[in-house]
Amino acid sequence: MEGPRLQKVDRLVQKELGDIFQREGQARLRGKIITVTRVRVSPDLSLAKVYISIFPSKEGAQTLELLNEHKKAIRGELGRRVRHQLRIVPELAFFIDDSLDYIEHIDDLLKS
Repeated sequence: MEGPRLQKVDRLVQKELGDIFQREGQARLRGKIITVTRVRVSPDLSLAKVYISIFPSKEGAQTLELLNEHKKAIRGELGRRVRHQLRIVPELAFFIDDSLDYIEHIDDLLKS
């Protein structure tokens, strides 16, 4: 069960990563739009599972590899932004959130 403290950390990491991807990610990601849909931080704050939505979704695997290559730099920038709120900056693990694709698929099935 997740307490209010972990929920606040989840929201803080989600907000800051979204801002990092919006402002600084354009040079690295070459025209792709990344949205941080959800963040789940472990109770000991050592790991943050970051669920992202990528547009265009066809290039999701390539973008995920690119994010994993730059994971250290992204974590460093996150650490600089949250250094006054968090003592420990969690390791980042990126996952593709395909819930929007699933919703579109269900919507298409219902239309036909």
